[in-house]
Amino acid sequence: MAGQVRPITLVGTPVLHQACRPVQEFDAALAELADDMFASMYAAEGVGLAANQIGVDLRIFVYDCPDEDGGRHKGTVVNPVLELPDLADRRLDDSEEGCLSVPGPHARVARPDRAAVHGFDVKGDPITVEGTGLLARCLQHETDHLEGKVYIDRLSARARKKVLKEYEELRAAAAEAG
Repeated sequence: MAGQVRPITLVGTPVLHQACRPVQEFDAALAELADDMFASMYAAEGVGLAANQIGVDLRIFVYDCPDEDGGRHKGTVVNPVLELPDLADRRLDDSEEGCLSVPGPHARVARPDRAAVHGFDVKGDPITVEGTGLLARCLQHETDHLEGKVYIDRLSARARKKVLKEYEELRAAAAEAG
């Protein structure tokens, strides 16, 4: 597989908690970054990965996940703009969500069951990706990352504290074991 696996940036790292810069150059370096992002996402067994999750402050994410019908979708979105259904047409899905930058715990997060992103591919050509089910959740989750938000930012204070406690306990246990 092309691309180099890079370490996943963990919650608390500043680059995860600030909005990323728009991509200006659609060049070989951007294509290489996308390859590294796919390699890193697959190594971590994820379905989506934003650039700041490998420490890069740019508005780009990759994804490889199914929609609600089981159809597999894979791609790269540069400078995404999220589009959600109008409030009158919006149905929420409160499935569990996790994150490679908060490894281990999951929590229920209510998100619209359909979403679209408009942006560009790595060559600079305009694209639109529409999703349902897990793909809709992924598009929203990865766009959130590029805005400096982690899924736990969408939780109540109590649920967020519970997730972070579980995350810290898992990290402590791994440090003791390793």
